This record gives sequence, structure tokens and C-alpha cells, in this order.
Amino acid sequence: MARKRNWAFCSVLAVAFLAASCGSRQKDAIEAAIRAAETAVNTVKAEAVKYAPEQLEAAQAALQSAKDALAKEDYPAALKAAQDAANKAREVAASAAAKKEEWTKTWSSLNESIPRSMSEVKRRLDAYSHGARLPSGMDKEMLEEAKTQYEQLKQTWTEASSAATQGNLGEAIQKATGMQDALAKLKEAVGMKP
Repeated sequence: MARKRNWAFCSVLAVAFLAASCGSRQKDAIEAAIRAAETAVNTVKAEAVKYAPEQLEAAQAALQSAKDALAKEDYPAALKAAQDAANKAREVAASAAAKKEEWTKTWSSLNESIPRSMSEVKRRLDAYSHGARLPSGMDKEMLEEAKTQYEQLKQTWTEASSAATQGNLGEAIQKATGMQDALAKLKEAVGMKP
């Protein structure tokens, strides 16, 4: 136990000695810590922008605080902020990975269910257009409205799919979930169970 305390005390003395020694060595060490934190933040940036933007902003703010403190030669604050930025970068990476996995599953489910429903509606509309008996409560004018709604939903789905292909799962999911209610109403209007 005494050896551990002595070791800890010696470590503290060594750090204090380094801090009191030549300022340029200390500054070099702080700059290296800031560069490492900046590398960590930049490494997670591409994914974080899509999946954890607020946390990315916090990591970038901590990095900027480290740079500002260094410019003021407040080395302890600069080191603390650099460590904070590096820690936040690790947290951002974990959050972004979890969110990406969640959104990938959500999109996969939507990408399976919506095209199937759209295809069913299209078959029903085509049947009505070729003389099949219209469901009760629907006339030819309502059939044309249903066709127009279908085309609008088809366009929205194309946009959602395009967003997903470009890696913008958040936008894709937003568009797809936004069209679900309209698709359910359209299915009901053409005589299908929603």
C-alpha cells in the first residue's frame, strides 16, 4: 500500500516538475494532445453528421475550447479540454454506430412493407381500370383521385429510396413513415384492409 502511495506521489511530482519545466515542452505536449483529439473527432465526423450531430457538435466545441485555451497559454485547461474532446469523440462513435444500426433495421422493414403495399394497391387500381367492380362507396371520379394519390405516394417512395441509396437513412425513414398514413387510407379507399 505504501509503495502504491509512493508511486502515485512520485507520479504527481513528475507531472508537477514537467509542468514547472520549460514551457515549450509543455506546449508541445498539449499541442500533441490537441492534434490527437482533433484526429479522433475528424475520424468520426462523417458518420456522426448523419447519426449523432448534436454529440458531434459537443466534441467539436470541446476541441475548440482546447485550442482557445492553448492560445491563451492556459495549458491545464487546454489539456483538460483536449481530453474531453477525445472522450466525446469515442462517445460519438458509439452513439453513431448504434443509431446507424437502428435506422438500418427500420429502413429494412419499411423497404419491405411499403413496396409490397404499393404493389397491392397498383394491382387493385389496374383491375378497376380494366373493368373490375368498384368497391361500394367508390365512383369513377374517386378512382381517378385514388390513382393520383398513388402516383404521389410512388414519387415520395422514389425520393425515400434515393435518400437511402445515398446513405441518408434519417431522411429516407422520415419520408417513408410520413407516407404510411396516406398509404393506409388509400388502401382503405380502394377496398383493401389497411
